[in-house]
Amino acid sequence: MALLILPILVPVAAGVIMLACKGFENRKTRNIFTGICLFISAAVTIGTVFAADGTLTLFRLTENASFALRSDALTRFFAVLMSIMWTLVGFYAFDYMKHEEHERRFFGFYLIVMGVLSGIYMSANLITLYLFYEMMTLTSLPLVLHSLTPEAISAGKKYLFYSVGGAFLSLVAIFYIYTNCDVSDFVPGGFIGNVAEGDKGMLLVFVFLAIIGFGCKAGLFPLQDWLPTAHPVAPSPASAVLSGLITKSGVFVIIRLIFFSIGPDFIRETWVQYTWMVLALLTVFLGSMMAYTEKVMKKRFAYSTVSQVSYVLFGLSLLNETGFNGALLHVVFHSVIKDGLFLVAGAIIVYTGIKNVDQLRGIAKRMPTVIWCFTFFALALVGIPPASGFVSKWYLCLGALEGDIGAFRFVGPAVLLISALLTAGYLLPITINGFFPGNDFDYSSCKKCKVSPLMIVPLVILAVAAVGFGLFPDFIMNGISDITAGLF
Repeated sequence: MALLILPILVPVAAGVIMLACKGFENRKTRNIFTGICLFISAAVTIGTVFAADGTLTLFRLTENASFALRSDALTRFFAVLMSIMWTLVGFYAFDYMKHEEHERRFFGFYLIVMGVLSGIYMSANLITLYLFYEMMTLTSLPLVLHSLTPEAISAGKKYLFYSVGGAFLSLVAIFYIYTNCDVSDFVPGGFIGNVAEGDKGMLLVFVFLAIIGFGCKAGLFPLQDWLPTAHPVAPSPASAVLSGLITKSGVFVIIRLIFFSIGPDFIRETWVQYTWMVLALLTVFLGSMMAYTEKVMKKRFAYSTVSQVSYVLFGLSLLNETGFNGALLHVVFHSVIKDGLFLVAGAIIVYTGIKNVDQLRGIAKRMPTVIWCFTFFALALVGIPPASGFVSKWYLCLGALEGDIGAFRFVGPAVLLISALLTAGYLLPITINGFFPGNDFDYSSCKKCKVSPLMIVPLVILAVAAVGFGLFPDFIMNGISDITAGLF
């Protein structure tokens, strides 16, 4: 059982060594060390979460509150996704960060956050989960602050204030649960049984506060504003993992809270479920609208993340198996697609200096492979079959139609469809104008960029995955079926 600590300890120790040793100022030494550590950390994490059996209690805070780790099907699902994506983006960053300062600091914290995320996924109870969740905010903050410009410092403050404020709402709920309920480690279907009628109303209030609080990290309205502020100022690799993985930590914690602690039956057909659905659909629509009108490329992608992660939250709020399946499929597909989009943005910024979408006419003539990858990501995010986004959105719509949720059976799919049309409106024109800039375009100004293989290879892998997962989703569904056993 002591092996359970390794997925946390290995990358965190590597990151601390990176920050402490000035010898890593040498780029070649630093990149080799980071690459080896990423591979080892990913291998250790994947191997441990599949091999581990049982619970490791590190220490007790009180009689019924312990700091403990364990692995289950949900752990494996998120840990494998994180390990693969974190490694791909890390290798992309080797070339990207040559154009930034303070590379050693970036890679040091990048490794540390990898370990902290493993701690979130392997937490055995709400107390452990909350502690790692707060650590994730503090250790990922330097990735947002990286450039230390006034804009970055302002964005970092907002990220910190929103995240800590949201976590405080959730902590109040955790205190109430530990004080008034028989608490155990996470159990499929939840551990809270019959609750006295007087206590049930109060518990529903605190559960709702926790959804709002943890939903902050996932960009749920009304605490979504940190996302479009933080993403544009962070280095593109940091934006990629913030959007593709760190936002999913909010999703993960909500899954643990609702489906492994409270139990979906406790909030089914209550005002909490319906309010949750309203907020998720409102976020889907508002995020898409803001992305459609935004001209700054990375900020447009950030608003898109606000919208798309709430697809996941809407699927979870349906509290049925089909919606849950669609939500977890979208966790994977969105991580692949949005990581890819931010890496595309990074390549464009590094090699052309362009940051606004209205300056991208003819960009495909200069960076054809990059824009082809962007096109596949765009088609997948819109949900055009057979790309991956279509599959997850299909399940989400089916989940809504199958649910006993009144008008939301039709309002939900309608909002998702409108959002898909808006997504096409803010992504596909980039491809069209990039490949077909018009007769008045000065083609002589298009000097082809030689993009580094360290940037191209991760992009191509992610673009293939964005389409391939839509063609062959069964192996992901097999992993999801292991999670849903006992939930519904």
